[in-house]
Amino acid sequence: MKLLQNKTALITGASKGIGRAIAIKFAEQGANVAFTFLSSVEQGLALENELAAKGVKAKGYKSDASDFAQADKLVADVVTEFGTLDILVNNAGITMDNLLLRMTEEAWDKIINVNLKSCFNTVKAVCKPMMKQKGGSIINMTSVVGLKGNAGQANYAASKAGIIGFTKSIALELGSRGIRSNAIAPGFIETEMTGKLDEKTVQTWRDAIPLKRGGKPEDVANACVFLASDMSTYVTGQVIQVDGGMLT
Repeated sequence: MKLLQNKTALITGASKGIGRAIAIKFAEQGANVAFTFLSSVEQGLALENELAAKGVKAKGYKSDASDFAQADKLVADVVTEFGTLDILVNNAGITMDNLLLRMTEEAWDKIINVNLKSCFNTVKAVCKPMMKQKGGSIINMTSVVGLKGNAGQANYAASKAGIIGFTKSIALELGSRGIRSNAIAPGFIETEMTGKLDEKTVQTWRDAIPLKRGGKPEDVANACVFLASDMSTYVTGQVIQVDGGMLT
């Protein structure tokens, strides 16, 4: 029996990187997968085909989770299409790094909107269907930067720290309805983005991590499978660090 058999998951920002790895891992574990993309249309369609080839139902939606009305419609569409919604993974996120002295108001507002408000939008939308079915697992992607801060990332750190407070509050509000709410804080994960960085710099980062390597998107996806599955039915309100010991 696969860990997510007969469950339906919605993953935001899944066309590449960590989101893509989560979608693939969920499908391998038997979940039907709905996911969103915004600009990466071709990658989104390719992922839809890749997931369907694993024998599950899969559908990509071009939708902006930071837009309240779009998020509400997205969840309604997924429930109509799939009949149920058991797992929500809020993975969509961006960075606009700069020192505070040089950071624009737009850079602050955009990061808070895309990274933090999107979580409010989607979680609010899934509340009713999950309460109706008396269960569900909400997984919000935060970051080690939300736990320790980082120079040049005041906006990103604030958005990711906000996600932690939001996640814990939702766990308290919805626990009695059988709905669990947890966060995952990835550390240095090697994706397409880090592949463009200077190798020496990346190696310096790896050397500073107790496990002496960068994480893989699959490492984060595995933690998501645990939180999405019935293996974690007594786990809620937690932040799981997937960081190789970076913040130990």
